[in-house]
Amino acid sequence: MSDDLRAVVLLSGGLDSATTLAIARSEGRKVWAMSFAYGQRHAAELACARFQARAQGVVSHQVIDLSDFGRIVADATALVTHSPHDVPDRATGSEDEIPITYVPARNTVFLSYGLALAEAVDATEIWIGANAVDYSGYPDCRPDFLEAFERVANLGTRAGREHPEGAAIRIRAPLVERTKAEIVRTAMELGVDLGRTVSCYAPRGTPSAPLACGTCPSCRIRLAGFAAAGYQDPAAYVATAPSS
Repeated sequence: MSDDLRAVVLLSGGLDSATTLAIARSEGRKVWAMSFAYGQRHAAELACARFQARAQGVVSHQVIDLSDFGRIVADATALVTHSPHDVPDRATGSEDEIPITYVPARNTVFLSYGLALAEAVDATEIWIGANAVDYSGYPDCRPDFLEAFERVANLGTRAGREHPEGAAIRIRAPLVERTKAEIVRTAMELGVDLGRTVSCYAPRGTPSAPLACGTCPSCRIRLAGFAAAGYQDPAAYVATAPSS
């Protein structure tokens, strides 16, 4: 294994992943960033991902075409363009219910691509902006899933099998148990340009100049996080939106 702190960062272009990238860079990682075009409604995130990759000085940034994946899961999620489901205006259902904004197996697929890249470039870490506090309905954002994937990663790769302790690759999720306000504060401290991040499930405008709706569950969580952190969200919105 290389000893120069190589890492793969899964970069969507949203607030959480941009902050995760900044944490990795602040800890001295040389970053290979990876984003995915899977037919998401919020494709403006990819433009933001490209901006963040350039601004934060990654070694390489790849955007992987997963349009077939988007078509496969379209009937089960509201977040892809071919979906028959509307994006909800607010969170619905019980706390234990998995919402329609969950994309089936998305993080499993993304982490698998990240694992392949990590082994190919001799990286020892895969970083992901998963958060279980605000998105507890998503099973692939929870600590137990991430811990299990790390075990799979080390059992199913040459790097893991050849490592003397059987743990060559780590899954890093520094935001997994932080509140949105804590994430906003961390991003501000690290100088992340949060005006060039997109959290909205269905932004309007153009990819280079998106306008967040301000009413979807993700926008509400983001606005509430900024308010709790004591900052004004620099992102552009269609209109002034409630913070909760």
